Amino acid sequence: MTSTSSQHPVSALRARMIEDMIVRGFTEKTRQDYIRNVRAFAAFIGRSPDTATAEDLRRFQLHQRQSGMQPPGINSAVSALRFFFTMTLDRPDLARRLTVVRQPRRLPGVLSAEEIVLLQAAPGPKYKAALATAYGAGLRVSEVVALKAGDIDSERMLLRVERGKGRKDRYAMLSPQLLEVLRAWWREGRRRGALLPRGWLFPGRNPIEPLSTRQLNRAVHAAAEAAGIKKRVSPQGSRMRYLRLSVMQCSATLSPHRH
Repeated sequence: MTSTSSQHPVSALRARMIEDMIVRGFTEKTRQDYIRNVRAFAAFIGRSPDTATAEDLRRFQLHQRQSGMQPPGINSAVSALRFFFTMTLDRPDLARRLTVVRQPRRLPGVLSAEEIVLLQAAPGPKYKAALATAYGAGLRVSEVVALKAGDIDSERMLLRVERGKGRKDRYAMLSPQLLEVLRAWWREGRRRGALLPRGWLFPGRNPIEPLSTRQLNRAVHAAAEAAGIKKRVSPQGSRMRYLRLSVMQCSATLSPHRH
């Protein structure tokens, strides 16, 4: 059962939007996100979204910013509403009223040579991919181990983080380099039989359970020891966040060789 076909009766409007997305080959995950965003908009204006006005859209986006929603989440809603108004309602005039929020560009930190070695010395492809996710997407250890394969949205280059900080869902940016690392792990994990359909992206010893934060922390310390790094390391450190340049530099090492 999917969220696009919930236990509640599906309105004709929602059914049409779902059909429009299916015709265009949208993934189930994207369809779920689009429906969720349109539902949130309808809840905000307090009536059916097909009665929305330009002023409703302006107030909704203002509400998102004032409530502290981050650019990836706002832009996810923009994508969903633009599709809804353009494709399902044939109202491109309203879709044009939606504003994409620019993602503030952070100056990437530069890993030391020791830290690059640490990433490369991780014990196996699963831990390399998990650490690369912490580095490249700025996720906490608890958020990394809670990821599922369905949380990767390669169409919009986003990672969905369910019940992250403050127990709120949010989105993290997914770089092309990190996506390649995750795809490499996906292929290897499937080959090993470690990844279950709709299961955890980083499963534990028992595939039905996720990798624990303790196991990931142990992997970091094992990599540090293998790399001969003497200083204390922790995946929770501030340098673990938004270090995309370093992931780019070592992506060739993490990805399988191409022939």
